[in-house]
Amino acid sequence: MILRTALLLSALAVPLSPALAAEAQQRACAQSPGKVLEVCVEVRDGRATYEVSRRGRQVLAPATLGLGFAGEAPVRYTGLSDVRTGTTDATWEQPWGEQRQIRDNHAELGLTLNGDTALNRRVGVTFRIFDEGIGLRYDYKDIPAGQKVAVVSDGTQFRPLGQYTAWWYPALGQERDEYLYTSSDARRITTAETPLTLERDDGLYVSFHEAALVDWPSMLLAGDGAGTLSARLMPWPDGTLAWKTGPFSTPWRTVLITDSIGTLADSRIELNLNEPNTLGDVSWFKPGKYIGVWWEMHLKRTTWASGAQHGATTANVERYMDFAAKYGFDGVLVEGWNKGWDGDWTVEGDKFSFTQAYPDFDMDAIAAYGRKRGVRLIGHHETGGAVENYARQMDAAFDLYKAHDVGVVKTGYVRHSGNIVDADGGLQWFAGQYMVRHDLAVVEAAAKRHIAIDTHEPVKDTGLRRTYPNWISREGARGQEYNAWGDPTNPPEHMTILPFTRLLGGPMDFTPGIFDITRGGIELTRRVQSTLAVQLAEYVVVYSPVQMAADLPENYEKNPAAFQFIRDVPTDWEVTRTLQGKIGDYVVVARQQRGGKDWYLGAITDENARKLPQKLDFLAPGHRYEAQIYADGPGADYRTKPDALTITRKVVTAKDSLDLDLAPGGGAAIRFRALD
Repeated sequence: MILRTALLLSALAVPLSPALAAEAQQRACAQSPGKVLEVCVEVRDGRATYEVSRRGRQVLAPATLGLGFAGEAPVRYTGLSDVRTGTTDATWEQPWGEQRQIRDNHAELGLTLNGDTALNRRVGVTFRIFDEGIGLRYDYKDIPAGQKVAVVSDGTQFRPLGQYTAWWYPALGQERDEYLYTSSDARRITTAETPLTLERDDGLYVSFHEAALVDWPSMLLAGDGAGTLSARLMPWPDGTLAWKTGPFSTPWRTVLITDSIGTLADSRIELNLNEPNTLGDVSWFKPGKYIGVWWEMHLKRTTWASGAQHGATTANVERYMDFAAKYGFDGVLVEGWNKGWDGDWTVEGDKFSFTQAYPDFDMDAIAAYGRKRGVRLIGHHETGGAVENYARQMDAAFDLYKAHDVGVVKTGYVRHSGNIVDADGGLQWFAGQYMVRHDLAVVEAAAKRHIAIDTHEPVKDTGLRRTYPNWISREGARGQEYNAWGDPTNPPEHMTILPFTRLLGGPMDFTPGIFDITRGGIELTRRVQSTLAVQLAEYVVVYSPVQMAADLPENYEKNPAAFQFIRDVPTDWEVTRTLQGKIGDYVVVARQQRGGKDWYLGAITDENARKLPQKLDFLAPGHRYEAQIYADGPGADYRTKPDALTITRKVVTAKDSLDLDLAPGGGAAIRFRALD
């Protein structure tokens, strides 16, 4: 719902003198609403470039623009025309999210690049310029309707000026985006996934990503060893980057530019660059928390496959539903219920049935049991990367789930990237145009049945949850399961990097909440590398509208005091504020419950202990709160004493501050319960 809108896009009204017209048409500039950022586009010597300045100082040096098409020579641009500018200031509401009200305040610079090839003769380029970043996209409106074209090159570059540290991992690995980040001089980047975040030596942050990735391959960034980053798109098997039918527009390429770590983490540019909700009323989806027949299989106590150790049995699922009903959880995820898990399903995904259950799983009985207990089954569609097999069964599979009151489905695509077989036998990357199309087709099919989708092994999040609010969460990073069998498991710094990299893209189903950290004394690098307080803090730091309590039910019942925080913490928020942080070192996030007065805070540090003074000025002034503090206990250390936890209470106001005393690999989780 648009609450207020200022001046929309308008044409330049200032006339140009004939003597200046030719020169002026080679360059056009516009500033953000607060005059923080300025974008200038220029055509010179056959090249079209853009540059970005912040407060009068150039941040991105002139970098090239444009696409190349099969059958055409590289384009030479001869000028720019149709320059238009305008501003928008609007506020809209998310049906669910990390922040209810989103302000969209930007300036717009639109223009046409005039080229010397048929398909690039007139290329629309639009920049939306916010105070904390920009978005740019191409519009090929002059390609005739129905004409099919092949995109074979993307000339978009990014040229950050200065000395930067980057947090990244090499792209196109076989495990998709499930890698640990490394930090290095940005000039050492080979090819990186986005969001790609850099920090300049003077504290300026620059982060590159995309918005509204629809019917287009995912963009990677390739470094040249000197600091320039060039767009690299995941190709089709024949090397074509994208197949399009005219006319068309590309996704937005985004750049966040800010000297505030909080502004970086809390920017909503990506959401603002997506189209509004196309589904209408989505009140049928309710954010919530769930448990599941999941962690026990990662620990090898039960199996996905059928047999004596099968985890997805009617009796076991009903046991989980009893636990969920007792402690206020909305749903129970069940993996391994359907035929196809026997054998090596990661290479034989075409054997999966999405409508036929194993004999010891009675979906009718389970759904009926859940209705009596007030708990819904959360569905699971693991494809093993056999996309065509899933696509053939998808409608019937969603119909089955709808008939059993399943409102959320977790999908999975566990197959090495570059080995996803398409309908023609070609081998696809996990986020090329083929998979981008497939993922959205799944979301649209689910929406017709009022089912929400949580995608694992996904195409990266680019804010499409605004347009399709049933696309509620994704994985897309090294998640909790690596703490069951990873070698090594996730180190403490991992959770202090994600908020400023992967989580800039959107919600992540990380599956937090492991209480049995030591697992009988297993070595450090084969178990969770955190304190218990971190496992609680993750519910605040890592945003998702569906959050899992991932551990075994019996481990929660052994520690009801700590479990209380998981029971209390919401998954839908009125306001989110990243209060402080340093990438790879620590992070502190506070969120206010949607429609309520309570606030929650999560703090996480890396392997180093640290004391962080934290003002409470985010609380409502003039009101009192009971701070329920779940903190690292005496001697807590993720290496030697991860279970040490203290729970204290004190009355605070917005005028107070707290010292967050974080142990090595530790954290803190706080509920601020409103008292008046």
